[in-house]
Amino acid sequence: MNDKPDTSTEPGTPLRRTLTTTLLYFFILGDVLGAGVYVLVGQVAAESGPAVWLPLAVALGLALLTAASYAELATRFPRAGGASHYATLAYGPFVGFLAGFCMLAAGVVSVGALARGFAGDYLAEFVSLPIALVAVVFLGALALLNLRGISESTRANTVATLIEVGGLVLVIGLGAWVLLRGDGDVGRLADVGTASSGPTAAVLSGAVLGYYSFVGFETSVNVAEETRDPRRSYPRALFGALITAGLVYVLVGCVAAAAVPTQTLVDSSGPLLEVVKEAGGVPPRVFSVVALVAVANGALLTGIMTSRLTFGMARDGLLPRPLTRVLPGRRTPWAAIAATTALSLLLALTGNVATLASTLVLLLLVVFFIVNTAALVLRRKHPARGAADRDHFRAPAVVPALGALSCVVLATQVEAEVWLRGLIVLAVGCVLGACVTLRRRARKET
Repeated sequence: MNDKPDTSTEPGTPLRRTLTTTLLYFFILGDVLGAGVYVLVGQVAAESGPAVWLPLAVALGLALLTAASYAELATRFPRAGGASHYATLAYGPFVGFLAGFCMLAAGVVSVGALARGFAGDYLAEFVSLPIALVAVVFLGALALLNLRGISESTRANTVATLIEVGGLVLVIGLGAWVLLRGDGDVGRLADVGTASSGPTAAVLSGAVLGYYSFVGFETSVNVAEETRDPRRSYPRALFGALITAGLVYVLVGCVAAAAVPTQTLVDSSGPLLEVVKEAGGVPPRVFSVVALVAVANGALLTGIMTSRLTFGMARDGLLPRPLTRVLPGRRTPWAAIAATTALSLLLALTGNVATLASTLVLLLLVVFFIVNTAALVLRRKHPARGAADRDHFRAPAVVPALGALSCVVLATQVEAEVWLRGLIVLAVGCVLGACVTLRRRARKET
C-alpha cells in the first residue's frame, strides 16, 4: 500500500491533498476518543447502572449506521463542507445551510468549551493562570498550527492520539491488575439497570451518552477534499478508527465498572482517575498530562472541522464569499480559521458555553438525520453513471434508513429543557437559511 503523501493541488480544489490513509485514521481516532472518554464512564454509569460496557457497545453499533452514510457521501462527493454540502445537493440551499449551521454551532461551542476545560482543574495541577489568558494563548496556538497546514496538524494529532490511547491502555492494564489481585467485582458487568429505570430503558439512556463519544467521525468528512485518495482511504480509515475506539471504550468500561464501585464512578468528575487510584503505583499527575493532551487534540480537530466547514459553506454560497480565501503557499483557509477561532474565543471568554453545550447533542442528531436521508435521496437524484462514478463506498439501502431511525429514537431520550434550547437555535438557523435562499434566488434572477 503506497501511502506517500501527494502534496499537489488537484484541479477543482484550492486545498492541498496531503492526507494519507494512516493520517486520516489517526485524525478520526483522535477525534472519536477525544476528551470525553475521561468523564464519560461515570455519566454512563449513572444512566445505565454498573454494566457500562453494554450501552457503549450499543452506541458503537448506532454510530456505525450513520458512519456508513458518511462513508458513501464522502467517497462520492469529497468536498469540504461535509453535511452542509451533502444536504445542499440533496435538498437545496435552505436545508444545506441548516445542516451546516447546526454543525458550526456545535463545533464553535465545543472548541470554546474545550478551551475553558484546558484552563481548568487539570492545568491547575501544574500552574494556576487566569482562564482568559489561557484561552487566548491556547486557541491562538491551535489556530497557528491549523494555518500551517493540514499535514502538520494531523501529524501533531497522530502524536497526541498515541498519548491518548496510551493513557487508556494504561487504565485497562491497571483495572485488570486490580481484578487479578482479587479486588473489584466482576459480577457488576452483568448488572444492568438503575433504581429508576429497567434494563432496556437504562441501556438506551446510557447509549445516548455513549453515542456522542463516537460522533467525531463527522469532523473527518470536512477534510476529504484534502485526502490523497478519499474513495480508497476514507472507508478504511473511518471504520478502522471507529472499531478501534469502540474496542477501547468497551474495555475501559469493563475494567472501570469491575474495579471501582459504581457510585464512586458516578460521583467522580474524573472516573478513570479512580481506577488509577484504586490500582496504586501511578502518580495521578500523569493522568492530568494525558487529559490535557486529549483536550488540546479535541480542540485542534474540531477547529479544523469548523474552519473547513465554513470554507465549504462559503464556496457553496451559504456564507460570505471572503471566507473562501486561502493562504497562497500553505493552501489553508485562513479567513475561515480566523473567523471560527474568534467565535470560539468569544464563547470561551464570556463563559456562556454551558448554556449551549447541552443542545449540541440535539443539533448533531438533526445533522445526522439529514445526512442519512440525503444518502438515499442522492442515490435517486444523482444515479451513478459509468465505472468511475460507481467506484465509491455504497452501503445497503437499509443502513441509512436505520441510521435515520436511530436518530429519531435517540432524540426521544433528549430532555424537554434541551429541546427548548435546541429549537431556539434551529429557529435562528431557519431564519438565516431563508435569508440565504432568498438572496441566492434574487442573484439568479438578476
